[in-house]
Amino acid sequence: MQIDPLNDALIKMYNAEQAGKFDVELLPASKLLGNVLEIMQKSGYVGNIEKTEDGRGGSFTVELRGAINRCGTVKPRHSVRRQDYELWETRYLPAKDFGLLILTTNSGVMHHYDAKDARIGGKLLAYVF
Repeated sequence: MQIDPLNDALIKMYNAEQAGKFDVELLPASKLLGNVLEIMQKSGYVGNIEKTEDGRGGSFTVELRGAINRCGTVKPRHSVRRQDYELWETRYLPAKDFGLLILTTNSGVMHHYDAKDARIGGKLLAYVF
């Protein structure tokens, strides 16, 4: 029984990256996991993403590039105001302008740089660097 599928997927991806694997299969697939993977792909942390539907939740096959040093989810899911991004950057990221905080907002799932530009807050989901 999975309690947090997003956390399980990010840990599985990090472990496969550390083991030197070239791809990893993440299951079960969800819209949230798909959005997080798209953000990581646009930022250059992972390669191609392929969704496979098998009638039991589906799965994502993700190509690993060797660019992930660390990734994980934020527990509990903290609410972030638009003025407080630097506070959370110092807490979860190793250096300024290095890595991403992924959050969910009224405008969808995005990383904190886009949320800063749009001047909106949200809830923290994950980090990657």
